[in-house]
This record gives sequence, structure tokens and C-alpha cells, in this order.
Amino acid sequence: MTYEIRLFGDSVLRQTAAEITDIDGRIARMAHDMVPAMYSAEGIGLAAPQVGIQKRLFVYDVGEGPKVLVNPEIAESSGEWGYLEGCLSMPGLSFEIVRPKEVLLVGYDLDGTEMSIEADEVLARLFQHELDHLDGVLLIDHLEKAERKHALKLWTEREDLAPPSGGGLSLP
Repeated sequence: MTYEIRLFGDSVLRQTAAEITDIDGRIARMAHDMVPAMYSAEGIGLAAPQVGIQKRLFVYDVGEGPKVLVNPEIAESSGEWGYLEGCLSMPGLSFEIVRPKEVLLVGYDLDGTEMSIEADEVLARLFQHELDHLDGVLLIDHLEKAERKHALKLWTEREDLAPPSGGGLSLP
């Protein structure tokens, strides 16, 4: 199956994804099918809600081949790190976002094996970004009100990427 990445304004991006209770072949196929969408958008991470699937999983590749995390959670975080961050659901826009510099992520692989990953800087940021998607939180939500207003203006001026009408571009 070929997945299309949902863009800002699509209501599916604002919903909290459901926990996966059974990691089966269907979940594995879905995860494997998400990888080409991530690569074609030149991303390093893609959460299931970004392709319209309300399940708690994401795929990522930071140069070591694609990996999948199911029901991920951040167990610990520390430090602070500002970084210019973009999103596949708001292509072409990026913002300086401050997040914890280091995280301990726990979750499961597609075999149901519990994973524990210590990450810092880019990988830690990727994990936090994808987890936000699983909770219906978007990159723009991390901006101050004035920055968010400017970002929404930039987005709506891009006719090639503007969300569908009724897409909910109101400020939170």
C-alpha cells in the first residue's frame, strides 16, 4: 500500500493515537509500508497519524536503516537544546524549537520485544517530535503566539500546500 502524508489542517493530525494491543502481521505491514512515504518526503521519521492511521507507532531512519517503535514513551529526559525543526506535515517550514537534549525512550519493536533507547540531540528530537504526533501535538504548537500567527500566515499563503477548507487553522 502507498501512503500519502497528511498535511497541517487535516483533523487526523489532532487526534490522540490508540495504543497497539496486538503486534501482528497487519501492524508490521503497515509500518513497512510507511517507510517509502518517509523516504519519498526526505524525512527521517514518520508517525502513523501522519498517514491517517490512529495507532501508536512511528518509523525512522537516521542513517542506519529503517526502524519501527510501537507504543513508545519517554521514560526520562534532561537538558535543553534549540534546533531548527521541520515537519513532513508542514513541508517547507521550519522553526527553532527548544526541547530536552537527552531522552530515554521505551517501547516495542515489531517482534514485541521491549526496547529501551538512550538518545541525544537529533535522535532525541526525532523521538519527541514523533511522540508529539501520536498525541495530536504539532510542531506549530511549540511556537509562541506571535510566531504561530506568522507560521499560519506563511502556510496559508502557500496555495500548493494549503489544507482543505474547514481544516481548522485557528489559533489554539
